[in-house]
Parts: sequence; C-alpha cells; structure tokens
Amino acid sequence: MNRRTFVQSATAAISGLLAGCTDEPSGTTAGQAKTWLMPEEGEPHQRTWMAFAASERIWGRDLPRVRRDLGTIATTIARFEPVSMLVREQDLEQAKQLVGPGVELVPAELDDLWMRDTGPVFVRERGAVDFNFNGWGDKQEHRRDAKVAGFVAGRAGAERVRTDLVLEGGALEVDGEGTAIITESCVLNSNRNRGWKKPDVEQELAHLLGIKKVIWLPGIAGRDITDGHTDFYARFAGPGVVVAGLDNDPESYDYDVTRRHLEILKQATDAQGRALRVEVMEGPSKVRSNSEDFAAGYINFYVCNGAVIGPQFGDGQADAAAKATMERLFPGRTVVQIDIDGIAAGGGGIHCTTQQEPK
Repeated sequence: MNRRTFVQSATAAISGLLAGCTDEPSGTTAGQAKTWLMPEEGEPHQRTWMAFAASERIWGRDLPRVRRDLGTIATTIARFEPVSMLVREQDLEQAKQLVGPGVELVPAELDDLWMRDTGPVFVRERGAVDFNFNGWGDKQEHRRDAKVAGFVAGRAGAERVRTDLVLEGGALEVDGEGTAIITESCVLNSNRNRGWKKPDVEQELAHLLGIKKVIWLPGIAGRDITDGHTDFYARFAGPGVVVAGLDNDPESYDYDVTRRHLEILKQATDAQGRALRVEVMEGPSKVRSNSEDFAAGYINFYVCNGAVIGPQFGDGQADAAAKATMERLFPGRTVVQIDIDGIAAGGGGIHCTTQQEPK
C-alpha cells in the first residue's frame, strides 16, 4: 500500500507554508457550537468527486495508464450516480476522450489525483470539512491540492468547516452512528498534528463529524506516503459490521499489523455498545505487476448508489472470493470489479480516488 514514490524536496516544505495563504473565506470552525455528522459511505450520495490531475512529474511514464484507470473508475461509478471530476485546463481534451459525456469535468488547479485525501469530508447538513491537506506530512508538493477542499466545498454549495486538525479522508472510517476507526500512525503523527493526543482528536471529531467513540488502530508510520491510512486496513460495511484486511505474506511489513488490527476490532464495541461483527478480506496471492508499491488489497473498494466498485488483480480465485464477500456484505447492490493496475502500482486504490457527497 505504498503510495507513488513522492516528490520530496525543498518545494514540499515551501508549499506547506504557502498552503495557508489563501483568499478563500474561513467558514465555520470546529470550536463553534454547531455539531456536524458524517454519514456512513453507504448512505445515498448526491455525487462522487474525483480528480484527473495525475502529473508527469509525479507519475512519469505510468501517467497514460493511470489516466485510463481514472477514466474507468469514473465511468463505472457514473453508471450509478453523478460524477464530477476536477481537471487541469491542459488535460481537458484528454479527459473528455476517456470519460465521455457521462462525467462532469470541472476545470481546477491540481497537483495529484487523490480526492479522498485532498477533497473535503462532507457532513450533514450541507457542510464540508477542510482538514488542511499538507501533502501527507509535507512529503509531496501540494500548494494546489491544499486548496481543493475549499474549491469543492464552494462548487458543491456547502458550508466550509475549518479546523486546526490535519488529516486526510483516507484516515477516517465512520459508521454514521457515532463510531470512527482511525490509525494512530497517521493522525497522531507529528508531521500532521504535533502535540495532539487521542482525547484532543476525539473532542475535535465530536464537533466535526459527530463522533462519539474512536476505535484506534496502530497502523505503521513511515512505510508508505500516507503513514498507514485506515481505508487500507478496515472499512465499515454498515453499522456494527467491519471488513478487515489481512496480509498473508510473511515478508510484508503489514503481516503483523493486520493481525494486531484484527485482535483490536474483534474486542471492540461501537458507540452504541455493540460488539463488532468482523469480516476478513484477504489479499490476492498473485498480481499482474512487479511494482514494489503495488496496493494489492481488495478492501479499498468504494460504495456508491446501488453498487460497490472494487478491484480485480488477475488472481481468479482471490478475485472471485472478494466479489462474493462484497455481495454478501452489501445485499441489493451490484458489485463491479475493475482493473486498476496503474493506480495500484502507485500504492492507491479506488476509494483513494473518490470522495462522496451525501444527499
């Protein structure tokens, strides 16, 4: 689950400073009396937000394949709900060729494609939390991406909600009833929230997302650009039901931590006091890529209106097992598996490229 090898230079640190310099309105702050609620992903969506800004500087010769994968994800989701995709002016024509008329293209300034992390986290009613994207702890240039959350909030007509907390949407998994699963390796990392402790984060998320209980997973810091995002480890399939990833490769750095996560989740209760029903989703035993960064987990699926969009990696038995698990966990939804090898080779998945706007 290593994200694409990042551009790490003096410009990254400078861009982090520049990100705070904006003329956009500040919006609501978490310290105000209003409390918001982040719905569970499976609740009805107004639309899905994506970004087409895979730059050659970041992706190199893999860029054409990555853009085709983005087009596949967007057009697949567009079969079930509206999709709005941010696109740099110079990429508009290519994006039109890949997504056709069924996806709305929105001109915007961008650095990269990971809308789950750069976009706002939408909350009810009509709010959009800007979590101060800082390039996953100043690891990648992000001057433009730091403004994406505010831009999308304005485009969606949502109230921009501000906070001092720094995190990415991929670090958050919620059940819509007050429970969140979060990795310590990401959110408590000093490259994002120096000096913050668990109670500080929990208090802030109570205001921002309506969270009443956080289940903390350790994760692993420093092994991938995200410092161990939750959406590659554990996902809610509805209130009280969690899908946990399991890495069966003894040589993988995720081998031990995924087992520790399973222990924690099986012993946990949610905000309603229910013991969690924990389902395991194992990764494939073989893939079509030689990339060391290849994200070979099925757990980074995306739940949209009437469907679940997940990856397939060319391991027939594992692909089929993952599809069967998703069909069982999401009855009444169509499960669609697609090839995203280009994006997976950069360490990301379908969920990482999307951000839901709830109805």
